Amino acid sequence: MPPAPACRPCALPSIAITRRQLALGLAGLLLGGAANTAAATTPATPTATPVAEPASGGDGGSRPPRGRVLLTVHSGEGASRREELFDMARLESLPQHAYTTQTPWFKSPKRFSGPLLRDVLAAARAQGTQITAAALNDYKADIPYDDALRHKMLVATRLDGKPMAVRDKGPLFIIYPYDESADLRSERYYSRSVWQLRALSVR
Repeated sequence: MPPAPACRPCALPSIAITRRQLALGLAGLLLGGAANTAAATTPATPTATPVAEPASGGDGGSRPPRGRVLLTVHSGEGASRREELFDMARLESLPQHAYTTQTPWFKSPKRFSGPLLRDVLAAARAQGTQITAAALNDYKADIPYDDALRHKMLVATRLDGKPMAVRDKGPLFIIYPYDESADLRSERYYSRSVWQLRALSVR
């Protein structure tokens, strides 16, 4: 038998790759790997949750005082008795009023400013016919509730634009608009003008 012919190696198709194609392919691999790595390692940006801002009011609404309590307002009786606390921030959140008046305690007219007494009572939801004002030294004076409605009485927090120290009859001072009427310039109303005010009891 004639010998079997020797097997020739199978011919593989030739693939021509230019240097430019090779460079572009390598660059694509490198860029794709870097992008995948960055996507895997970069943390997702958290979504911020909106926070509601506290509403600002001008009615001295009830809230726990954040500063030193300057004034306590008592009202009601028995089970309905209530107590409202005022720090300076709450007093200053009420509408502010100011006027200059002559008083028997200072040689010259002084400018007093602060909320009206009627607005303080309204913020405390205190109603009645009689107010007892008490000072730091325990001096007390009875004030008809109607006085707060008829006159622009101040719970003064400032004297000539400055906070009042205890030695200057502060920090709170009940003031009548004495110059508005000769009737107000009398001992009856001067005795109701409690300085160093610390508490109001309404009944």
